[in-house]
Amino acid sequence: QRPDFGYLRTALRKINKGTDSDNILDNLLNRMQQYAANLEGLVDDKTAAFYEEKKKAEDLLYEILPRSVAEQLKRGEAVQAEAFESVTIYFSDIVGFNDLSEEFTPMQMVDLLNGLYTTFDLVLSNYDVYKVETIGDAYMVVSGLPIRNGNMHAREIARMALALLEAVKDHRVRHRPEIQLQLRIGLHSGSAVAGVVGLKMPRYCLFGDTVNTASRMESNGEALKIHISEETKEILDSFYTFITEKRGEIEMKGKGVRTTYWLLG
Repeated sequence: QRPDFGYLRTALRKINKGTDSDNILDNLLNRMQQYAANLEGLVDDKTAAFYEEKKKAEDLLYEILPRSVAEQLKRGEAVQAEAFESVTIYFSDIVGFNDLSEEFTPMQMVDLLNGLYTTFDLVLSNYDVYKVETIGDAYMVVSGLPIRNGNMHAREIARMALALLEAVKDHRVRHRPEIQLQLRIGLHSGSAVAGVVGLKMPRYCLFGDTVNTASRMESNGEALKIHISEETKEILDSFYTFITEKRGEIEMKGKGVRTTYWLLG
C-alpha cells in the first residue's frame, strides 16, 4: 500500500534529525502534497466530465435506436433481423403539404415540422410505442416491437392516434396561426421483420407487407380521420372500449378491394 504524506514526513524527520534540512524537506513535502491533491481533483473533474459526455452520447443513441438494440451494439454484438408475428403500424402525413411547401419558405417549413413533431414526440412518451422515422411530412410509429406486448400493440397505437389527432387540432403554426393542419392517419396490424441497416447512422427499419398496407391505409384515408384495417379493428374489438365505423370496401393500389373502418374514439 502506498504510504501517505504524513507517514513520509515522520520517517524523513527521523532520518534527518539534528540536521538543518528539516525545514527544506517539510517545504518539499508540503508542495508535493498540494500537487498530489490538485492532481487528484483534476482527475476527478475529468472523470466526471467523461461520464457526463458518455451519458449524453448514450441518450442520443437511445433516441436513434431502441434501447435493447443499442445495448447490443454497445457490447459489440451483431444485431440480427427479427420477425414479429403481430404488431400495429401507424402512418400519417399532412394533407396539402406540397401546397404549403410552395407557399412557405424552406426555413418556415422546417419550423412548421419541428414544432408539430416536437408536440407529437411528447405525446408518444405516454404510450408503449416506438417512433420509427419521419421523412418530410410522413410520421411512422410502431407498437409490438422490439419488445413484444401481446395484443396491446393495437390498443397503444389506437390511443396514441386519437391523442395525436387532438393534438394537431390544437396545434398552431407559429408564422400562420390561422392555418389548421390536416393530419391523415392510417393503421394496420400484422407481421413484420425489423433490423438495423447500415454502419454510419444506423437505422432500425421495418419490412414486410404490413408496412406497405399501413402506408396504403394512410394514403387512402381522409383529413383529420383515423383509417384502420379490418385486422386492426378485430384486435381493438377485443378490448370493448373503442368506437369504430365501417367505411366500406375500397380499392387499394396493389392490395385489391379491402373492407376498412374509421376509428372514432
